[in-house]
Amino acid sequence: MSEEARYGTDWRDDEQDLIVTDYFSMLAEELASRVYAKAAHNAALRERIPRSRGSLEYKYQSVSAVLEKLGMPWIPGYKAARHYQSGIAEAIYHYLTRNPAVLEMPVPSPQVALPESVFVPPPVAAEPSEQLSTSLRRLIRKYDPVERDRRNRALGRAGEEFVIELERRQLVDQGRQDLSGKIRWIADEEGDGAGYDVLSFAPTRQERLLEVKTTNGSARTPFFLSRNELEVSKERQEDWRIYRVHLFATSSRIFTLAPPLDGVLHLRPELWRASI
Repeated sequence: MSEEARYGTDWRDDEQDLIVTDYFSMLAEELASRVYAKAAHNAALRERIPRSRGSLEYKYQSVSAVLEKLGMPWIPGYKAARHYQSGIAEAIYHYLTRNPAVLEMPVPSPQVALPESVFVPPPVAAEPSEQLSTSLRRLIRKYDPVERDRRNRALGRAGEEFVIELERRQLVDQGRQDLSGKIRWIADEEGDGAGYDVLSFAPTRQERLLEVKTTNGSARTPFFLSRNELEVSKERQEDWRIYRVHLFATSSRIFTLAPPLDGVLHLRPELWRASI
């Protein structure tokens, strides 16, 4: 069937499966910092799917949109589409079911860039929740980004190391080499019970208690906060901060949040302590 004859028709499941498979092959190249040509991928796919170049581009953007919802890295050159069909979420569900190792991608060790290029403002308040399709809700339930990040200890440690090096660089740049040497990785030395991960300092010597939350997803990817972390944030409001590390696999960025947290976060209980 010619491209013209297919114009305006619904995408078939096999076409969407091909799009998703091709996208993940490009994403693997992106994360490995290998050179590849998006235009060549598009052209090769049009040999198999008689659709226009633009329609394939939009499908790639649709994959980016769903991966953002999943808290996964996506290809920067394909900005997330604002509107997309539910079928693409179903195709991604099928792909991840067949290729679960994609969810366990190697944790990067990004170079610590200049602080002014890393720290960004928090995202603006979200619009009222959009209506998610049944297939996308199922996808998020099965591959919950919050739970995946919580279980991924390697990702958490890498994010904490990244923050420590960034804090040391900032203090050295501010002429406080003495304080740079006093930064402590509390989560590594004492475990997770302190209510924060890193003890750092302001140039004035004021302590900075940093709770590091790391994701490969976007700034809007939700995260877990423990009861203990919340309590310490209330007890040490002047010192305690969340460092939300995001886009870690591709272009690490950080925004910070200060207590009181109920003024900047939607806090919803999801875990219960159960006893007989």
